[in-house]
Amino acid sequence: MMPWLYSALGLVILLLAGDALVRGAVNLSLRLGVPALIVSLTIVAFGTSAPELLIAISAVRDGADGIALGNVVGSNTANILLVLGIPALMRALHTSECSTRRNYVFMLGASLLFIGLAFGGTFTLWSGLILLAALSVVLGVAFRDARNHRRNGNGNGCAADADLEEIEEADPDMPYWRVGIYLLLGLIGLPLGADLLVDNATIIARLYGVSETVIGLTLVAIGTSLPELATTVMAALRRQADVALGNVIGSNMFNLLAIIGIATFVGPISVDPEFLQFDLWVMLAASLLLIPFVFFKQDITRIWGVILTALYLAYLFVLF
Repeated sequence: MMPWLYSALGLVILLLAGDALVRGAVNLSLRLGVPALIVSLTIVAFGTSAPELLIAISAVRDGADGIALGNVVGSNTANILLVLGIPALMRALHTSECSTRRNYVFMLGASLLFIGLAFGGTFTLWSGLILLAALSVVLGVAFRDARNHRRNGNGNGCAADADLEEIEEADPDMPYWRVGIYLLLGLIGLPLGADLLVDNATIIARLYGVSETVIGLTLVAIGTSLPELATTVMAALRRQADVALGNVIGSNMFNLLAIIGIATFVGPISVDPEFLQFDLWVMLAASLLLIPFVFFKQDITRIWGVILTALYLAYLFVLF
């Protein structure tokens, strides 16, 4: 029982620490005069991926490569099937009103690049540099589009995603001492939570005869997808389909390009053959399921919510 409790404790610490780090970094940047636009596209994006990143680094350092890769691949699958499926059960997501084609194409490109590098058998430092180079291209395009949007007063995204200055928990007047507390909690809590989760997830895998890969694809991946799920549920309730879809697409891109890219600086990451035979293709197939919503202006209705959620439950059944 104790490994499960410690894993849950590690996950809670990770999520709280990640939230604290984002709040602290955002408000410090605004206090120092960094434009909210830059904060939105960099600090918030990287900060919300901090739990996954710390898990990957901790797993690679401990030789648990299956957990590192499983977390990324499993999170991307869960983000599409579960994070979009469950909110759609509550209220249809009107994605027909959104224009996310280019970002979606970037996500598919990142998926194919990731799969191609995985067939090399190991993610080396060179593989990581390639992933980070692709990320820099994506960020460069995002910066350019955001500047053009500000200059021209229009853009090619959904209506609500243009308001880049409305950053959650942003307070340019937050006292420096409170900013410091948030940053300190985040910097201490993230590695502590990551170590707790990875170490005890490994123990659970050994106790129950389940591979580290499966633990990474399920327990760890679902846990680290909870912030995205919470965000998407709130977006569904507020009828902000753009936030829901953009959150998933952006999170998946960062998972593929940034998390493993940075983790390779700690050490090479070996690829379990299970990924090459099944899980990577499930991730890609889940990504392709978004085509009707992105290109053909279909809404994610409750029926689609049932389908997506059922597909994820079927995937879990196959894994176990």
